[in-house]
Amino acid sequence: MAASIESLLLEISNLEEPIEELQTLKTALFSIPLSALGDSVSGPRLAVIFSLLNGNDRELIELCVEILGRILLALSPVHLAQNCRMELQAGLKHPDDTVKILSLTQIGRIVENHEAVTEIQNNQDILREVIHCIAGEKISVAKELIVDISSVSPVSLGYCVSSSFISQLLDELTGDDVLVRAAAIEMVTTLSRSQHGRQYLAQQGISDKISNMIIGAESDPFCSFYLPGLVKFFGNLAIMDSPQQVCETYPAFQNKVLEMALGADPVMTGVALDTLGILGSTVEGKQVLQKMGVFYQLACGGATELRVRCLEAISLLISLQVEQQTEDLLVLTESWFSMLSNQPMALIWNISTQPFPELLCGALRIFTAIAPQPWGQRLMIGTPGFMEFVVDRSACLTKEAKEAKFDLVGALVSSSTAADILGSQLYLRLRSYLREGAYHVTSVSTMTTEGAD
Repeated sequence: MAASIESLLLEISNLEEPIEELQTLKTALFSIPLSALGDSVSGPRLAVIFSLLNGNDRELIELCVEILGRILLALSPVHLAQNCRMELQAGLKHPDDTVKILSLTQIGRIVENHEAVTEIQNNQDILREVIHCIAGEKISVAKELIVDISSVSPVSLGYCVSSSFISQLLDELTGDDVLVRAAAIEMVTTLSRSQHGRQYLAQQGISDKISNMIIGAESDPFCSFYLPGLVKFFGNLAIMDSPQQVCETYPAFQNKVLEMALGADPVMTGVALDTLGILGSTVEGKQVLQKMGVFYQLACGGATELRVRCLEAISLLISLQVEQQTEDLLVLTESWFSMLSNQPMALIWNISTQPFPELLCGALRIFTAIAPQPWGQRLMIGTPGFMEFVVDRSACLTKEAKEAKFDLVGALVSSSTAADILGSQLYLRLRSYLREGAYHVTSVSTMTTEGAD
């Protein structure tokens, strides 16, 4: 099929008005998967389609945009940055909005790719052209791209600030339209993931503004549209900077997270659980949450999706890498685990046996979190039948579950205390499991019984 596409491109290059041939090419392109296209349609042949955009025939331009949209999607962002940059930049100036959107969409793929963006981050012309294009046409797909470009470097942020787009975005944070406000919060959070973005937002007093919005949300009947975004903003800020500093500086944030975690709204509870997990994934965050008195019976009840998020939060909160295992922190994680129920091992193990693969994986991640910790190993060996469950491959049928079980075994084997606590015989069985790999299947040989003849 790739050969026929190449021949069509060659034929098109020799025609002045190749409408029929373009229709045939479009049909061919959409009849095969993107993975089958690859780089086979790049290079000079692709330049032919780009050149046809320069005409005035509306039907021809629409066909070329659809064809290029399909082909370019099959190419990697790095390839686009290295080989299609000039064509995409030219498309930003095209009088037809569909061509502009095509260029903006593909440039967006470049900007979102860590490797590809290095190819254009020092190209001031293309960044200026993107901003000029968006400013001139008010194209709706462009706001996210502006934020992505702002995140590339301090220079690119400067371009976006000078174009007034960022100030418009910040104004939308407190606008009357709650949906626009929610979208603005999400984009501001994206901007805060870069250091220069956080510095700019701090200069503009945005964190204080968002903290006040959390306080004001209590009297807003429509706050459910944007409140999760406000909490996620501070959760991101805490993990990027300092959990202690963020929680101490913005008490409205930590109070709201606790309130949401205990509330009846599953959407709000889910966001709170995610945020607590993010905060508790670091040592500093664990210490902050300890001061806040945070730990609840998170894994009991609720829809499956919410329970999965509960399990994920718990696994992050009680995890401790070997280098983090001070006496105080080991006491903390053990106490948190014990708060889950009177019999926390039985609770989590029971969840793992329910007919939901995602719950099994969530439970296994909790066991993996406590596996490197001596108290966790003592609980495991002290729970009748549990270690047999660990080495029993038949309990995990999905790829994700097999990998989660393999991670659990790996966490035990890599611990310096496991051999002493679990015993050498069991430790050797775990090493054998690890050596055989995650997907090992025990061969079933023909069984004979004495006297069967």
